[in-house]
Amino acid sequence: MALKQVSSNKCFEGYQKVFEHDSAELKCKMKFGIYLPPKAETGKCPVLYWLSGLTCTEQNFITKAAFQQAAAEHGLIVVAPDTSPRGCNIEGEDESWDFGTGAGFYVDATEDPWKTNYRMYSYIKDELPKLINANFPTDPERMSIFGHSMGGHGALILALKNPGKYKSVSAFAPICNPIQCQWGKKALGGYLGPDASKWEAYDATQLVKSYSGSRLDILIDQGKDDQFLSAGQLLPDNFIAACTERKIPVVFRLHQASCFCSPCYYFIASFINDHIKHHAKYLNA
Repeated sequence: MALKQVSSNKCFEGYQKVFEHDSAELKCKMKFGIYLPPKAETGKCPVLYWLSGLTCTEQNFITKAAFQQAAAEHGLIVVAPDTSPRGCNIEGEDESWDFGTGAGFYVDATEDPWKTNYRMYSYIKDELPKLINANFPTDPERMSIFGHSMGGHGALILALKNPGKYKSVSAFAPICNPIQCQWGKKALGGYLGPDASKWEAYDATQLVKSYSGSRLDILIDQGKDDQFLSAGQLLPDNFIAACTERKIPVVFRLHQASCFCSPCYYFIASFINDHIKHHAKYLNA
């Protein structure tokens, strides 16, 4: 599959690049950011996938999170895809910020008119890794995933639905129980239809209740003053309770800091090194 390089910048002796490609899964052009550490010039490296939140593109994380120095030190390739298909000319795709463009929610839609293009789950799980492994010096057996908000939800469900595929998982302010919050009800209802039982396949709190795969240590950072936490959109307590019941290790750190949209990247940048180290511990083991 052909890749078109959009940009390339030297960064901590590695390269921060952006590429564009035609996605067979999403049936549109997609962009992704990729950081190639210095080690990638001489050998294969593990890969860490970042999933961004609502309204984001591939640019938010690579320009605001300040992860590149830690990735260079630990020899990690970091991939940051877009958050939804783009330019599909679907009626209603640009009408709201929390559904449609920029809000793919990392699910495979089953409802018209979304099911043809909105297949972000399969894109992240299958198509993108195959593309990355075919074009860059990766070790396909060493892969981890993390994300923020909607992307934190995506990271958690991908790790829980695919035991052993990812060596580790972490999240910033993830949407932990989407079947119980307004964001989730809107997105899952729109993409998957009105039968709420079908939504459970994309809900981390529900998935963890039946998880029986390999050991998965989970790290979550959350801002105490996050308005979406107090509004009941994130519901981390439900996820932690389910993890505790299943004896699945989860480190949940509540900080005296906000985490809201664009300014949230100050929060993410504050703790990104901890997350890189968390993943490096497993990816470089």
